[in-house]
Amino acid sequence: METNMETELLESRLRVEDLQKLQKLFLTAADTEEAVRMGRAEFVEKAWSMVGRGSQEEFGHLFDNVDVSREGWLDWPRLASFLLLELSEKEEHARAAAVPRWRPPRMLPVPHRKPIQQITHLPSSGSYLSLSKDAILGIWSDKLDLVKSLRLSNDSVRPKDLWATAMVVLPNVHKIAVAFSSKEVCFYDLLSKQEFNCQYKVQGLNHTPVCLDYWSNPEDPDQAVLSIGDVGRVSALCFRSAQISLFERPSSAVEQDTAVVIRWAELVRGRHWCCSILTHKAHGQDWVRKVRFLPSLEAFLFCTTSGRTNLVMAWREKDTSFLRVTQFHTNGRAICDLDFHPGLNIIATAGLNTHVCLWNPCVTSKPVGILSGHVTSVVAVQFIMGKKQLLSFSKDKVLRLWDVASQLCVQCLASIFPKTQECQTRLFFHEESSRLLLSFNRQLVLLEARKETGRRLTSHEGPVTCVLYNALFRQVISSDTSSTVTCWLMDTGQKVKQFVRCHGDAAVTTMALDETKTRLFTAGADGVVKVWDFNGYCHHKLNAGRDRPVEISQVLVLKRTVLMVGWERIITVFRLCDFSQFFVQPSEWKGGVQHREDILCAAFRAPQMLLTGSYDGEMVVWNNSTEYSLRKLLPNGQHDLKGISDTLEVRTKATPQTCRQRSPRLTPALPPAWQESSVASHSVTRLFFLERSKGVITAGGADLVSCGGSGMVRFWNTVNNSLLAEFVAHQDAGCIIMTVDGSGRYLVTADLDGSVKVWDIEEYCVTPLEGVINQDPKLLSTLHPHINRVTHLETCVHGEQLFLLSASVDCSLVLSYLPGPTVGVFGQEEHWRVSRMVWNYQNEGLVTNQELVGCENPSPSKISPDIDPQICDDPDTTLTAEQELENDLLLKSIVGGGTLGDSSILGRGYDERRGLKRSSHRLTPTKGPTVGTFSGLSIAELETVTELEKPNLLTRPHLYFGKFWSSATPMPRATEAALNKAFEEKSLFFREEKEQMTQGQTGRRKPRAGASGALKVK
Repeated sequence: METNMETELLESRLRVEDLQKLQKLFLTAADTEEAVRMGRAEFVEKAWSMVGRGSQEEFGHLFDNVDVSREGWLDWPRLASFLLLELSEKEEHARAAAVPRWRPPRMLPVPHRKPIQQITHLPSSGSYLSLSKDAILGIWSDKLDLVKSLRLSNDSVRPKDLWATAMVVLPNVHKIAVAFSSKEVCFYDLLSKQEFNCQYKVQGLNHTPVCLDYWSNPEDPDQAVLSIGDVGRVSALCFRSAQISLFERPSSAVEQDTAVVIRWAELVRGRHWCCSILTHKAHGQDWVRKVRFLPSLEAFLFCTTSGRTNLVMAWREKDTSFLRVTQFHTNGRAICDLDFHPGLNIIATAGLNTHVCLWNPCVTSKPVGILSGHVTSVVAVQFIMGKKQLLSFSKDKVLRLWDVASQLCVQCLASIFPKTQECQTRLFFHEESSRLLLSFNRQLVLLEARKETGRRLTSHEGPVTCVLYNALFRQVISSDTSSTVTCWLMDTGQKVKQFVRCHGDAAVTTMALDETKTRLFTAGADGVVKVWDFNGYCHHKLNAGRDRPVEISQVLVLKRTVLMVGWERIITVFRLCDFSQFFVQPSEWKGGVQHREDILCAAFRAPQMLLTGSYDGEMVVWNNSTEYSLRKLLPNGQHDLKGISDTLEVRTKATPQTCRQRSPRLTPALPPAWQESSVASHSVTRLFFLERSKGVITAGGADLVSCGGSGMVRFWNTVNNSLLAEFVAHQDAGCIIMTVDGSGRYLVTADLDGSVKVWDIEEYCVTPLEGVINQDPKLLSTLHPHINRVTHLETCVHGEQLFLLSASVDCSLVLSYLPGPTVGVFGQEEHWRVSRMVWNYQNEGLVTNQELVGCENPSPSKISPDIDPQICDDPDTTLTAEQELENDLLLKSIVGGGTLGDSSILGRGYDERRGLKRSSHRLTPTKGPTVGTFSGLSIAELETVTELEKPNLLTRPHLYFGKFWSSATPMPRATEAALNKAFEEKSLFFREEKEQMTQGQTGRRKPRAGASGALKVK
């Protein structure tokens, strides 16, 4: 992936060490306490030679940028001030331009039965309020847990006839104002003993209030303005002593808990000295959709969805009680919502014409900006004040985030909201908590932005526990401790799918794919393994822990069984024949207990070899078909052989009490082998079989590699049960993990500090030597893609290039070339394009795919990802019987195109046919995905077809038909009589043939004619 390092300015690339060198440059030249000054040539020469970064031309540009007044000199205070201001301004701009990374949307349980009218936040308590049309008020905690709900009643109207239309918070007086369809506004006190006690009722309004807005002066909290919008009218209540009393209380004795009723007519006549009323009517009979008071302009802004006066601003001149009005030229376009940014002095309007318009309050003739991108009507807009961004939501449930300065859409969210038909939508964004609440009728959806973690990029919210590559969908699958499974595009690093709470609150410890790549096995810390498809549907639940939480470190999916290890000394097995039910219980492992400590890892090699490694460093070789142990491999070279009788004796003693559960050594999120102890220094954390020829293995070469405690990597020969080599891959690193690519050429190891090393083992331990080799293989590269321990490694071939996937506790998932540099972090803002570039290890650079065309002997890293290296046409590769059988069946299914009969399964019928013909079919490697019936066929371009020559049968027919053909004889013409003539069979034959037939019948007895004239044959 190309970087922008070379395009950045020099001051942006300087590190702390470089700044210290520059400071030392000025201080070294100082012989006195006065500041040292340098000219341009002197500064360029000395700074370039001391820093060792950038070019002399770039240092010259830096000098010119600092010396704006062109005085010709530079000192350290001036340079330091420039760098401080420049970098702080750039950091502020980058922070403002940062795009929020949203968590998955969450549907909140609501108490409402009618559409939600308003959502707001209480600054005093940090809680949230939601008000529905049926006057039900929902109270939410600061974590958005529903605390309680209550119905706001009114004495003047029956509850079933009462509708709530709007709500606004009065933070300076700790009250909320609610507008009702009964033409009244009620004020509820938040600090009273009775929760939400109604304190004031303003009744007798001319029309039903539709929208409310409140503003209080931060310098003088007694001054406040409550704006009310109804049918064609906007009214404002201007409070003079809001903290003392909003309205005058009657002098007569009135109970404190009783609401004070205030008539609107009294307010109009000025009966209350503590407030005054401003009224304006400019919309006829159109409903006012939104009203805002602009404190910087001391004006009111309101909009409607019909009529010519869609956007109006009104303000009050001095010493007058009237409002002066100006109309914005919207060309008659209806406006659904508006918002105002006081810092930018910009008005944003949401219109029915799919546009978001930006207006300058002083310019009413046309908008200063038009944000285009929505395809349906925009129903809501709201500014993010701190970041100078704008949120807009359209009718087709698409949320867009705009950068106001550049007027560009920086984020678009679609297809994540509830799919409903016509609905009423309300949008509320709380900037302090970065929470976005969206209502769809009575449904309430929460979108919460992740906390900014500085410059460190993360792919998950919690530590990443496992990563897989799905060659069928060409995607990367990762899991974390928050029980989330995410699918990423390999080509770009974008997130395409995310499944949350797969195991509830339990962490996902490991994953595995089946042979078809269409089923995903996820193991949770709750002791349950679930089988999913990639639409998010769970097909089976495997009770691996037997109804108890356990640590599952590995899931091994085979053809007929699913094996699980990690928390017991015995293997937990599930038979695929038992997968007819949703809940599947484990079966009995015939081999019983053979390990003295918990099994941490396992590896399988066709046809029947299974190897398990335990916490104490012991490895046991099993026959997967019989499920009995064969021998043990120990680091000191000793191995134990046990007969079937011994195994049966151990198995009979393997009771549930024997298979004890070890106390948790770590949190459920991490593999149990990470804990450091005396036993952990010998533990086996990973096992991999090497893909090498049968001749190398029988000659004594290594076919197994293991790793674990003390940073040690060991190579084994399973045929001779011998240890061939061991070396320390990571010094003083504790337990390490590893992986091996499919071709067996590269070994990748990782430690607890986030360091990753790539080793070349293609020629390592190919031939046996005397004793154990302690020499390290060739180290190709060392990476440090993570800042914390690496939890999982995975190699994959994608687009004829070999890649490495690494997951870490630092919540990041990193893609790297193998061997080669790091490509990027999944989920980063800048997307990569790995399909266009290929890393060339010999030249240490990126080359295009076209440059690789014509390679006669491509390296294993350039093999197509969909081609199994075991079935490539390699003369040195020897296939096992089961692999040959798979190829035979696959080729037969491709060529024959039908279903395979029962006789094709391993058995007597297959053995008989196998004994007659021992030919092995090899599939032709093809590029592209191997999905479908005809994926194994070789598809190439058609050859150019030349002009075809007519055969002799057509050009010289007389040579073939002889005397029956005469090219000179004209064809007889069909007459009308001939066409109407009755059909006779004899007319089909030539005359000579008919004569021969007549002569052949002369020797036969002629039939006699009877009395009736009919021929009778005797």
